[in-house]
Formats: sequence, C-alpha cells, structure tokens
Amino acid sequence: MSAPDRGRSLMLAGYVLFVLALVTGLVIPALPNPRQGLSSHVTGLLNAMFLILLGLAWERLRLGARASAAAFGLALYGTYANWGFNLLASILGTGAMTPLVAGGRVGGAWQEGLVNTGYVTLGLAMLVCGLLAAWGLRRPAGEPVATPARQGRPDVLTT
Repeated sequence: MSAPDRGRSLMLAGYVLFVLALVTGLVIPALPNPRQGLSSHVTGLLNAMFLILLGLAWERLRLGARASAAAFGLALYGTYANWGFNLLASILGTGAMTPLVAGGRVGGAWQEGLVNTGYVTLGLAMLVCGLLAAWGLRRPAGEPVATPARQGRPDVLTT
C-alpha cells in the first residue's frame, strides 16, 4: 500500500473511531460502570484524532517498508483496542488496572485477565507506534530513504 493510501486509510479509520466513540457517549448511562464508559468515550475521541493526525503526517514519515507496515498496524490496533478494552471493562465491571474509574469494582479472574492483557498489549503497541513515527520524522521531508542498489552489493546505497 502506498503512503498516500495508508494516510487516507488512517484518516478513514480515525473518522470511524470518532463515530464509534460518539455512539459510546450516547450509551454511557446504560453501562454497568458509567465512569469507565466515559473513559472509553474520551479515549475513543482522542485516539480518533490521533489516527487522523497520523494519517495527515503519513507522507512525511521516512520509514522503510517493514517499519511503515508495523507503524500502520500498531496504530490501528492500539487506537481501536484502547477504545474497545475500555468499553469492555465498563461492560464487565473490571477495575484491577483502572482503580480510579472502577469505583471499587473488580471482575472475575478471566475478565480481569482479558482486559489487563488488552491494556498491556495496546500500551506496548502505542509506544512502539509512537517511537516509529518519531523515528520516521527524524529526516527532512525531501530526503529519501536509502535503499540497496543491488542484491549482490549491500554496501552500495542509492538515494
């Protein structure tokens, strides 16, 4: 997928997440833990903006093919997982990793394990995505990524 296509895809994913977060805001009173539901609503809105902004900046990132694919996938997983696991925590009533919004609620062991695993994986995904994006912005926009000139000569690079 080309850089402009990935940028558009990230922006579209951001707008979809924005709508999902707005719908989450409408159902907050019906959730078992409304405060955790509010957290899901707000994180969904913020992550939607992150995806839209990352999509706008995507063509300026100077990343190789694998790093670009990794940043793209990690951004999508991390943002949607952040919204989704907060919503799931609100529905299941878990609170081991979010005691401030849980209000003393604690779910079953499997529920806490599922939500906690989600929180850890999304945190790692967003950390790596952020580092890759920062790394991709380290070069000036006009400077291309160096690629090997020939398979047999890895020491010769072209720009």
